Amino acid sequence: MLDEEPIKVTCAIIFFDQKILVTQRSEKMKLPLKWEFPGGKLEKKESEIDSIKREIVEEINIEIEIIKKLSDSIYDYGIFQIKLIPFLANFVSGEIKLAEHKKFKLLNVWELKDLDWAEADKPIVEELLKLEL
Repeated sequence: MLDEEPIKVTCAIIFFDQKILVTQRSEKMKLPLKWEFPGGKLEKKESEIDSIKREIVEEINIEIEIIKKLSDSIYDYGIFQIKLIPFLANFVSGEIKLAEHKKFKLLNVWELKDLDWAEADKPIVEELLKLEL
């Protein structure tokens, strides 16, 4: 996999007041039942911010406001490589309706470490735990 470019995927750590939205992948998705921050693939000629806003509307049915970008996470799953591009965001409007995921939770930041995370999301969880939120 070293020759191929990693798949660029944006994700959002979305705050509902002090709680953070996390989503669980469905049984039909790659990495079934793993927890992740919602998002999706960056499309050609799309900015990272446009990508994450679009993906959150498509997957979760809510509008978000970007606060700031965190550190990218690159992970090689063997059959594919992913470059996860995370953003801190605030919930703006809408009602959560999951298009692809099995379920969601709203958790305090210290509760994040207790979930079975997708590997690429783990460094983002670690960075979040170190932030002064």
